[in-house]
Amino acid sequence: MTQNKTSARDRLRAEQQRHRASEKRRRTVKVAAAVIGALAVATGVGATVAHQTGGGEEDNSQSAKPITVGDKGAPAKLTVYEDFRCPACGQFENTYQSTIKSLEKAGKLRAEYHLVALIDKNMGGSGSEEAANAAVCAKDRGKFEAYHDVLYRNQPAEQDDAFASTKRLLELAKKVEGLVSPAFEECVSTGQHDAWVRRSSESFGASGHQGTPTVLLDGKNIYADQSNPLTPQKLKKMVERKS
Repeated sequence: MTQNKTSARDRLRAEQQRHRASEKRRRTVKVAAAVIGALAVATGVGATVAHQTGGGEEDNSQSAKPITVGDKGAPAKLTVYEDFRCPACGQFENTYQSTIKSLEKAGKLRAEYHLVALIDKNMGGSGSEEAANAAVCAKDRGKFEAYHDVLYRNQPAEQDDAFASTKRLLELAKKVEGLVSPAFEECVSTGQHDAWVRRSSESFGASGHQGTPTVLLDGKNIYADQSNPLTPQKLKKMVERKS
């Protein structure tokens, strides 16, 4: 009788152990499935975010890529870091603008503009950032070059933060045929590209360059040496040698 009771207890204990082992396996499989599912969701979300924000030229708020004017296949590249409130930038643009445009039109040069807000940082105000945002809004409508030139032709004194005024920026936009539209006005008034401008300014700060304008031809600084100053004629010869 005692032996039968012992055998029954052993069978019951064995059955309980098998049940616990089965439950443990079931929980393990369930947890693994949940982890795999979570990873799949995360991967999908990551792929979606990468698709939405990754590296595209139009993704100005994320990439802060420079704005290119001219044939992207041109043999020479002019890199320009500039600030719309910067008097020296205005002097550079007004002196070299026709030469640069001529070289671009001939397919010999492309210019890449990095817009920064250095004067805002040094003197206060927001005109550098507001004007840069408006210029990128103009770029959205294929009017960057024309509006860029209008801003420099109407550049206020350095101490005058006139470009901080949305009204002023929109008034100047009327000088560019086909630029003003509800979409452009909204882009300017809401600061749609402010994040791009800040990112561009941060990139300039990390570049090691000291001031604006900084002008590079195929990576070489050609505007900083005041003992051998650049001229439009010198720029033209330097570019044509690369053609």
